Amino acid sequence: MSYAGDVSPTDAYAALAADPDAVLVDVRTHAEWSYVGVPDLATLGKQVVTVEWQRYPSGAVNDRFIQEVRDAGVGADQPIYFLCRSGVRSKHAAAAATAAGMGPAYNISEGFEGPHDAQQHRAVSGWKVAGLPWKQS
Repeated sequence: MSYAGDVSPTDAYAALAADPDAVLVDVRTHAEWSYVGVPDLATLGKQVVTVEWQRYPSGAVNDRFIQEVRDAGVGADQPIYFLCRSGVRSKHAAAAATAAGMGPAYNISEGFEGPHDAQQHRAVSGWKVAGLPWKQS
């Protein structure tokens, strides 16, 4: 594994609550943040850092990803929890951050919405299904 590890959404939230230096980086797209929602860390006194791993609508990998994470104020030695829709893009982001000397970097394995169920709905697992705080614009 090329990053610190995979954690569940509930474990990530607990770590964010317990460690004042821990940060959540949501790597989904602007469209996902706007239309699907974002985690809400207000009760923890924190803001979610939003940096696209892949650009919308092209899907091209953001070649400035690490720089944009740094520009958002994330320090090299902070624990970083990366989140995407289902845990795939965030795994790549965690590996990239680790390779850049940041972290420890973790992947939130179930993502914000989790995988599809038998009816092709994202209602099996993930941040939202776990009942963690989130908001929608």
